[in-house]
Amino acid sequence: MFRTDTEPLLIRPSEFRDVRELITLDHLIWNEDTAPAALSWRSSEEYLLHAPPGSQLVALKGGSLCGYLGFGCPTSHRCNRHVYEIYIAVHPDWQRQGVGSSLIEAMKKLAAEADVRKLRLRALSCNVQALAFYRKCGFTEEGRLREEFYLAGRYVDEVFMSYRLV
Repeated sequence: MFRTDTEPLLIRPSEFRDVRELITLDHLIWNEDTAPAALSWRSSEEYLLHAPPGSQLVALKGGSLCGYLGFGCPTSHRCNRHVYEIYIAVHPDWQRQGVGSSLIEAMKKLAAEADVRKLRLRALSCNVQALAFYRKCGFTEEGRLREEFYLAGRYVDEVFMSYRLV
């Protein structure tokens, strides 16, 4: 990936034109260390059913997609609309350079403007770097499903974390 560190980081809602780069990033990021199963999108149409335009914030630098943060209500119930479930992916070339933190901060602002009170996420216990990152961003553990997955010859917990906006 061509890096232009002098360019400012741009964060905006995802658009149809981002689909190819988002699929590429998903195939690069989501594996047995980061998800219960690798993501493998067969087409842009399949991807768009999962993540329609506007359901993600994308981070771009110099026109290159550095990462994204997906969000949405975890259920269709009206009584659950004050909660967003999020997931985040940052290209390895851009990790530890503030992209993820910038996406989280942008999400906190967007959620507050939408009267969302809580952000929640799930992570694998083996993804120690991600858990540390979420804690650094103010997320706290709410619960854990012990030995929820058997991945790469080991049992792995699913960790539930949240950030309260109010």
